[in-house]
Amino acid sequence: MRVVPRDVSSDGQTITFFLALGAGRQMCRLATTFLTQKQAFSYLHRNRTAFERMARAQLASGELDDGIVVLTMLEAE
Repeated sequence: MRVVPRDVSSDGQTITFFLALGAGRQMCRLATTFLTQKQAFSYLHRNRTAFERMARAQLASGELDDGIVVLTMLEAE
């Protein structure tokens, strides 16, 4: 997974990452409520497997927004 930081607003951070699909790549976007990129990156890396699984499922079902898989934060357990 290749991760690219992307600021959204003072309300949170959006992290864009690319999911490897064989020789190809799929752009994915995760919107978070974290105020810093460091917090958002840490969250993404801690939950990497879950987000990759969610992204693959959305891609398989065709749930894309302008060709991008859009993800939201995991619900608290």
